Amino acid sequence: MQATFLSSSIPATSYSSSSFLPQPPQAPARLPLPSSAPTRVAVARRAAEAGRRPGRRCVPASASSSPATTAASATEVPGTMKAWVYDTYGDASVLKLDEAVAVPPVADDQVLVKVAAAALNPVDFKRRAGKFQATDSPLPTVPGYDVAGVVVKVGSEVKSFREGDEVYGMISEKPLDGPKQLGSLAEYVAVEEKLLAPKPKGLDFAQAAGLPLAILTANGGLEKAGLFAGMSVLVLGGAGGVGSLAIQLAKQVYGASTVAATASTNKIELLKSLGADVAIDYTKENFEELPEKYDVVFDAVGQGEKAVKVVKEGGSVVVLTGAVTASGFRFVVTSNGSTLEKLNPYLESGKVKPLIDPTGPYPFSQVVEAFSYLETGRATGKVVISPVP
Repeated sequence: MQATFLSSSIPATSYSSSSFLPQPPQAPARLPLPSSAPTRVAVARRAAEAGRRPGRRCVPASASSSPATTAASATEVPGTMKAWVYDTYGDASVLKLDEAVAVPPVADDQVLVKVAAAALNPVDFKRRAGKFQATDSPLPTVPGYDVAGVVVKVGSEVKSFREGDEVYGMISEKPLDGPKQLGSLAEYVAVEEKLLAPKPKGLDFAQAAGLPLAILTANGGLEKAGLFAGMSVLVLGGAGGVGSLAIQLAKQVYGASTVAATASTNKIELLKSLGADVAIDYTKENFEELPEKYDVVFDAVGQGEKAVKVVKEGGSVVVLTGAVTASGFRFVVTSNGSTLEKLNPYLESGKVKPLIDPTGPYPFSQVVEAFSYLETGRATGKVVISPVP
């Protein structure tokens, strides 16, 4: 199946990469409040609601047609919302659609976003499985990190956004350390101003929602590895959400001289379309046995022991998952709206393009199916949920 490779129609925007390149040096009917609130959010079950919204068909949201493009005033924000919730750790079956979760309160440094689209990441299902219990928020939890939508309410200290602004971002500053209890798989989410950026012009909400965690991870890993113009890089897992962006950023932002990447047979042409100079079919070749060596190896799939065999002396291996060996380092992303804003010109010019898995976007009613698909490991690009009612 061919991937959906999404592009922008906005003319190229001048942007110097030199200014951005790294410089060396069990009560499911209630949900607790975020840490800034007093105690817990009351979640009241609605009686049969006379004006309940009709169902919607599965279509990608767009900047011109999304229902969220017309901002509601703060007085129009309801007290409760639909959200996906789990109150125990486990597989995708623990997720339940709750139609009466309290809309989160807005702190002074936050905005309330009407969610138009959200996206799933491996960290979402690992968190749901209980792998980060020591630093997780309390249960029950609304999952989700990536969001794109419209600001409908602003805190008293917010300076950069106002009601009606279209924004995107990763809603928890550190995904593994105290993530938000009320995540983005809901009709509304409260987010700190510093974690958001204006939605790139020319991208619809579904495209924008698939970017934040993945593009921040790809960029941050390449930056920490010290990649700069003229160096070579190998991306392991180049057809995934992070890997597809790492290829494009290495070429378009960091000016790598050679970008190589691995994928299965039916995704080799996709790697080339993303800008890979060398596309390696891992079903036919063992990349660690090939003669080429690289300044940076970006391991998005947990092959650190093999990755260190193809890095040049003095080079770096970026490891996102799995074991870390000598010359490798673990990278865990931190959310930062200012970084997204710096990357916006590349997205608006079409030099860097979002990649959405062709099985989606999934409608809000099919979050369980979307999670189950993501967990097969076969996704190409990002698994996106859109529209959100």
